[in-house]
Amino acid sequence: RHVPKTSAVSGVFAKEVKDNKEIDTVMELVKQFEELDGRRPRIMVAKMGQDGHDRGAKVIATSFADLGFDVDIGPLFQTPEEVAKQATENDVHIVGASSLAAGHKTLIPALINELKRLGREDIMVIAGGVIPPKDYDFLFDVGVSGVFGPGTKISEAAKDILEKLIKELQQ
Repeated sequence: RHVPKTSAVSGVFAKEVKDNKEIDTVMELVKQFEELDGRRPRIMVAKMGQDGHDRGAKVIATSFADLGFDVDIGPLFQTPEEVAKQATENDVHIVGASSLAAGHKTLIPALINELKRLGREDIMVIAGGVIPPKDYDFLFDVGVSGVFGPGTKISEAAKDILEKLIKELQQ
């Protein structure tokens, strides 16, 4: 499902963060990314395995759309192979794997391996949700670019992701 584009911060997320300088910074980074890449950053929010809790993923998707990202949302219960195929077909820059059901140590490495098999190791993989901090290093070691747990400010996560994407584009 594609979340409609917005031309400025609006919607539910924007109402909660009026006059936030960090939002302005993110919006500037979105513009910078678009100038470098020729299009807005595109993220796919994915729910893999038997994790049927998608409220947080929907909040993330809506918020990233409010910040200027193009957003795709995968269906519930996808396999890593299905996520990689959808991400590749939709030519996303980032896959955000949302995990609440402890499948992150098997599903996310499988996703990264499938993206490599498809020749799309350029797609950044990030993880979010309820992931124990003791598992963060494991995820970084298998190739995850960022892990965002409960309480992460969405604007901070977006800023971190954009800075990494822009750095890659400038190399």
